[in-house]
Amino acid sequence: MAVGIPGFSSPAVGPEAPLALLSACHERVGRQCATLRRLAAHVAAHGADAAAQTAAGSVLRYFDTAAVHHHSDEEEDLFPALIESMAGSDAYCLHALVDGLTQEHRQLEAAWRGLHGPLQAVSAGQPAELDADRVEAFCNLYAAHIQREEDELLPMAARLLDDHALADIGRAMRARRGGEAG
Repeated sequence: MAVGIPGFSSPAVGPEAPLALLSACHERVGRQCATLRRLAAHVAAHGADAAAQTAAGSVLRYFDTAAVHHHSDEEEDLFPALIESMAGSDAYCLHALVDGLTQEHRQLEAAWRGLHGPLQAVSAGQPAELDADRVEAFCNLYAAHIQREEDELLPMAARLLDDHALADIGRAMRARRGGEAG
């Protein structure tokens, strides 16, 4: 069984449309989780063969770079811009949302650390157990987090943030990626 590496079928979006870029990242997380699930089954059946090595390397690169940038985009730029947009208003619900999403980021990062070592071993062609239950828990946690951001965070940001705030967020996203779009 060959493990497919997800492609990038979504239209390319960049920091000039930061909310669309965050949403596109959510789609890519979903594809990476699908690869991770297939990889766990593949490694159990075939070990760290060439297909597993390639897929593990792809998943590692994504979650070690793009996912980290995504969390920073939100915590360093989007969340503060949303809080500022509510200056002078009762922003209790907004603070609760931002605090909850930040806590979820920490949970996701901890779950990722538990998968990182086995994925590095597979990527290097070394025998490793990629625990399917741990993979499933990580993917389910990410899916719930993404759903909350898509249903609550991004629509709220679209309503509350003006073009200037969105442009500032886009510039910060571009700088975080070394001038790359996403």
